[in-house]
Amino acid sequence: MARQTPAPEGVSGMDDCSDGHAGQALPVAAARERLSALVAPVTDTEVVALAQLPGRVLAEAVSSPIAVPGADNSAMDGYALRADDLAEDVRLEVIATIYAGHPFQGQVGPRQAVRIFTGAPVPEGADTVVMQEHVAVDPDGRIGFTRLPRPGDNIRPAGEDIPLGAEVMGPGTLLRAAEIGVLASIGHDRALVYRRPRVAVLATGDELVPPGQPLAPGQIHDSNSATLGAMLWRLGVEVVDLGRAGDDPQTLERLFRDAAARCDAIVTSGGVSVGDADHVMPTLKRIGELHLWKIAMRPGRPLAFGRIDRCWFFGLPGNPVSVMATFHQIVQPALQRMMGMAPRPPLTLRATLQGGLRKKPGRTEFSRGILGHGEDGRLVVASAGRQGSGILSSMIRANCFIVVPQDSGSLEDGAEVDVQPFDGFVW
Repeated sequence: MARQTPAPEGVSGMDDCSDGHAGQALPVAAARERLSALVAPVTDTEVVALAQLPGRVLAEAVSSPIAVPGADNSAMDGYALRADDLAEDVRLEVIATIYAGHPFQGQVGPRQAVRIFTGAPVPEGADTVVMQEHVAVDPDGRIGFTRLPRPGDNIRPAGEDIPLGAEVMGPGTLLRAAEIGVLASIGHDRALVYRRPRVAVLATGDELVPPGQPLAPGQIHDSNSATLGAMLWRLGVEVVDLGRAGDDPQTLERLFRDAAARCDAIVTSGGVSVGDADHVMPTLKRIGELHLWKIAMRPGRPLAFGRIDRCWFFGLPGNPVSVMATFHQIVQPALQRMMGMAPRPPLTLRATLQGGLRKKPGRTEFSRGILGHGEDGRLVVASAGRQGSGILSSMIRANCFIVVPQDSGSLEDGAEVDVQPFDGFVW
């Protein structure tokens, strides 16, 4: 299969990355920047029809072969006329009616007007449109004015939206509704986009049981695979579900090698600590390249990052909220880079904290919060309750992360804080 471009020279073994496990924990921003800088974009491209473009990333610059609109047209239902004829006592002869898509072949002369509808091309000779609400129609069909427009009013000039030959978007553009609409408006029914990266998902741990199967004592249902799959799908990559793997090095090696042969990245959950049953790191180190970083964030701390051949590897913690937090803060920007677009920082707003938050300095904390409006209309936010990294249901109650800086301690009621709304960020 076609693969990614090699990593830049000098980072093939990632020797320029500090090992955050043995030393000081990396700040969140530093970890995000390092991964985004190291991960190589997918360069394979394909031509995709307009209806299948949502969520894809443009692979080339697009210029407009036409002007939009293609001709001066009316912004209102009304009457097109010559500005020289604008006077309170004038009466104009209506010589035609023009609808959108049906140009008038004649010319508007002195003391003449045409009935025109929104979107219809303005005929030769006319340079102003008066709204129909500001026109009085005489019994003989001539028109006068109840309010005079300014010369040039209510006309959308040719090329007002997009001039002929203008570059409308460049490579790396994420194609959403507006971008796809613009492509359609300039006549494109398809576009050249980057191939979707293939990202394998694997949950590790002997205690995991697929949803739908009964639990034996000490077992839990695997929620991380479903959560990661949904976040990756929302991001726009091709998801390859590897299922679950027990705490067995041989099984992990087989799954890792298989995924590396057909995928661009692997994202795992669990097994990245240093316990006797944590085999993800030793396996990755044996068959590929490994860096274990301590990230100065909560929830989430250890992150195994590396590569097997040319397949990137992201090993996340096992607790479900840690999975969501580390994915969105650290892994998602790297995958956006892999998709061919510039990583977009999460939307951050300022809000007034209600009730205070307990925190120790040393890690950036992403507390689950409930964001809303106070009585004065300004944004306020309060804790969504217990903040344990295993309380996944708290992500349903919350609608934002409250971001408390690394060096900050506890915050009092009324403090101003940064918040990251989940809408458009966590899905």
